[in-house]
Amino acid sequence: MLKERQAAYRSIEVTPQASGFGAEIAGLDLSLPLPPAVLEEVMAAWARHAVVAFPDQPLSLEAQEAFTRQMGGFGHDPYIKPMTGHPNVLELRREPDEKATNFGAGWHSDWSFQEAPPAATILHSKVVPPVGGDTLFVDAVRAYEALSPTMQAMLSPLQAVHSARQSYGTKGVFAKDTEKRTMQIIVSKEADGSLTHPLVRTHPVTGKKALYVSPVYTVGIEALTPEEAKAILGFLFVHLAQERFIYRHKWREQMLLMWDNRCTMHFAEGGYDGHLRLMHRTTVAGDVPV
Repeated sequence: MLKERQAAYRSIEVTPQASGFGAEIAGLDLSLPLPPAVLEEVMAAWARHAVVAFPDQPLSLEAQEAFTRQMGGFGHDPYIKPMTGHPNVLELRREPDEKATNFGAGWHSDWSFQEAPPAATILHSKVVPPVGGDTLFVDAVRAYEALSPTMQAMLSPLQAVHSARQSYGTKGVFAKDTEKRTMQIIVSKEADGSLTHPLVRTHPVTGKKALYVSPVYTVGIEALTPEEAKAILGFLFVHLAQERFIYRHKWREQMLLMWDNRCTMHFAEGGYDGHLRLMHRTTVAGDVPV
C-alpha cells in the first residue's frame, strides 16, 4: 500500500489501498469528539477514498452514535428493529448455529429506495469470525468512467426505479424466509412502493459522476419497457461487479468502517457458519440524489 503525503493531513495518517479506492486512517481516538480541523481532514479523506477504515477503535455504542452525529446526523433505517435504548443503532448479529443467509448478501447501496438515502454507513466490528465475513465494495465512479462516451451519454438522462420490495416487501426475500434469524426483519407493505433517482448520480462533494443502481434495490428504468430496462440494468450489474472495480475489506475486531453510499455499492460475504459475527451499524443522513 502507498502512504499519502502527510503534507495533505496534519492530524491523521491515511494509508490508501494500491488502487486509491479504500483507505485506512490512523492517529485518532474516535471515543472522543473530533476537533473541527481533524473532522475536516477525515471528511476530505473519506471523500477521496469512499471507503475508510479506522482500526483499533474499542468504541461504546454512545461513542459510535456521537461519531455519527459529527459526520452529519442519523439517517433513517427502516425494516429492521433497532437496539433497545438505541433507536439509531442496528445490531448485525449472526449466531454460530444460524442457517439463514447472512444479512447484506447482495450488491446494493444502502436504502437507495429512500427519497434522501444515507450518505454514509458506519459499521463497527465487535466479534469477527476467524473465516469469511469479508465486505466487498464497488467503485461506481470508476465503473462509470470506464464506459464509452456514447454509453455515458445514453445513460445520463435516465431515471432508475428503486424499491425495497425485493427484500422487505410482502413478497420479498425476507417474507419467504423460513430459517431462524437473530436480527428482527420487518416485512412491510410500504416496501412495495418505488421512486426514481438519476441512474448517473453526481457526488455533492467531489462533483464526480457514478452509476447509481444495484441488483437488490433497482427494479427498472423510467420510460423504458421492462425488457429494455432489464437489458440495460443486466449489463450494468455485470459491468459494476468486475474485479477491477472491487475493494475487498477484511475485518479486524474493534475496527470502524465508513463508506460512501453515493458512489459505491457493497456485498457482505458469508462463509463463517459455526462462528458468531457481531457488528453495530449506524447511517449518516444524506440528500436527494442529483
